[in-house]
Amino acid sequence: MPTIRDYGLVPGHLPAGPRNAITDVPGVRVGHTTVDAGSHHTGVTVILPRQDIYNHRCTAAAHVINGFGKTAGLVQIQELGQLESPIALTNTLNVGLVYDALVQYTADACAETGGKLRSFNPVVGECNDGTLSDITDRVIGRREVFHAIETASPDFAQGCVGAGTGMICHELKGGIGSASRMVKVAGRDFCIGVLALCNHGQLSELNILGRHVGAEIRRRIQGEPRPEDKGSCILVLATDLPLSSRQLGRVCRRCAAGLARVGSYWGHGSGDITIGFTTAHDIHRGDAAEIATRAVFNEDKLDPLFLAAAEAAEESVLNALAAAVPMVGYDGTVCHALSEFADLLG
Repeated sequence: MPTIRDYGLVPGHLPAGPRNAITDVPGVRVGHTTVDAGSHHTGVTVILPRQDIYNHRCTAAAHVINGFGKTAGLVQIQELGQLESPIALTNTLNVGLVYDALVQYTADACAETGGKLRSFNPVVGECNDGTLSDITDRVIGRREVFHAIETASPDFAQGCVGAGTGMICHELKGGIGSASRMVKVAGRDFCIGVLALCNHGQLSELNILGRHVGAEIRRRIQGEPRPEDKGSCILVLATDLPLSSRQLGRVCRRCAAGLARVGSYWGHGSGDITIGFTTAHDIHRGDAAEIATRAVFNEDKLDPLFLAAAEAAEESVLNALAAAVPMVGYDGTVCHALSEFADLLG
């Protein structure tokens, strides 16, 4: 699984974590189910913040960069500042079935411990893979979501896997990408990690660390250019820094800078959304205390976190492009991959 660093390109200045992925945040795991056969090039990717997120909620936030999207669960996150669900990513028309699967999985988990699920806020993000996959078949359901959850790991594949299987980024093959940045605070190392589902952008605007390679790629593939930036990018930001929901929202907003560095201007038809959480707080469902005391970051010291979010988001998109492989869609559409033009990156 190549990354952009395998081409000798190192985005940003801050140090990456040991995996250079969202799972450098301790406890975070990622799982995929890929459906790549016949007319279906699609899947689901699930990000698990901790082992039991329903009973041990995380402080959370969400930022809508451009709202052309069908994401579920953001309203309650924005209202309460808490996350109680795994975050699942899939294609546009599968949001309802994946939502249902998260409900069933959580209901089953509650039943195993003698509880009963009465309310739950599943979080599902989506991008449209209908150019390469027959999206109307809606082939992602409980079996696929359960498998992604049960096989989740700190080590996970990137590129054309899971929800990223049929995605297109800057008119090249897109998919799943991830990166992380480490920041030192009060003598301790903390992590900001990003996972991006990349299905956005125009080839003409593609910027890879100052290399504007789109014109030459267009000349080689001789395809018709996409007239607008559309298709969506969902970014999931994780950290172990002690941030309030409001502070986390500020950090999430800086992911937009990462998208812009690669050349996206989040056009009218691009649903670009960041969902963020921190594992620093354990908001236990059984806590009866009326007043909760939690550590919160110094507001005047947030700048390094903003830079870390921008760098991790930028490299996540570049890693999705670097890890992807060419694909022929269900109707014969050919989607080239950045790896075919590696000579332009040297």
